[in-house]
Amino acid sequence: MFSFKPLRRRTARTAAVGAFAAAACVTVMAGSAGAIVNGSDSTERYPFMATIPESAPDQGLIDGNCGASLIDQQWVLTAAHCLTVEGIKLDGIVRVGSDYRKSGGTVRKIDRTFVHPGYVNGDNKAANKNDIALIRLDRPVAQQPIKIAEQAGRPGTPTRLLGFGTTADTELKFPDRLQELNTRRGAESECAPGYADRTRLCTITTVPKAMACFGDSGGPQVQKGRNGRWELIGVTSGPGAPKVPCSQGPGLYTSAPAYAGWIDTTMKTNSAPSTVAKGSDLAETGTNDNTAAIAGVAATLIAAGGGTALAVRRRKTRHAA
Repeated sequence: MFSFKPLRRRTARTAAVGAFAAAACVTVMAGSAGAIVNGSDSTERYPFMATIPESAPDQGLIDGNCGASLIDQQWVLTAAHCLTVEGIKLDGIVRVGSDYRKSGGTVRKIDRTFVHPGYVNGDNKAANKNDIALIRLDRPVAQQPIKIAEQAGRPGTPTRLLGFGTTADTELKFPDRLQELNTRRGAESECAPGYADRTRLCTITTVPKAMACFGDSGGPQVQKGRNGRWELIGVTSGPGAPKVPCSQGPGLYTSAPAYAGWIDTTMKTNSAPSTVAKGSDLAETGTNDNTAAIAGVAATLIAAGGGTALAVRRRKTRHAA
């Protein structure tokens, strides 16, 4: 679920070969967090949960994904690193509202992406900064969006993580069924010095040896609002300390409430749908709901706290259009 130091292509390929031998299904989320380690099958419906299929074919990685949250019927919120890692290719679609990674829900093409202009990847040496991005869908969906909380609860507040990331620290085991994990807001001091702040939420598991991992990047951290409904407070960004396995935690989440202004302005000023250019990658892929999600976000899938360094070099950050 977190960002890791990029590896040279040759090293990444070697690691990929080992991963293939260890797990039949290779899905690496290079860029941030991945599947939830020691989570459990989802216990309720989360219509706002979204999945972004990705791949890193040059690294030999396929069938990967990042997570996202539906915050408007035509917009999903995710992590910037899910869209900006060098070598990452989006399948061109977003699946919304399904409990399953490759089926169900509603599938829409990606119309346009908006990465926060201040995004900086920490390269596993520091926390990612402004690790947040928006994706505009080509058409609205019928699922109910999740509300962004006015503010994240105080340290100790119960929260929940959702994702399709790997369920093991040392292997790439991606679940077909959506996973959830009960957690709590942590104090800034419970993450490594300089990691958590007003814009980055330290997250602590309430289940032994559990946390988001590779493939969970961009996915939601939620808390219950006063009306008892889930509200979005965080976007999976990476580990809350350097060089720790996913299951050892803590986790670090970009605060959605802290970026409410940027989110609102970006959506309002880019609300008119644009036509995807004919011949573009997005126009040519992801048009069929039955198409296998060729998404091995090795570089972007390296998202979940620690350990498996299947990252690829970042490309220069693209500023929001």
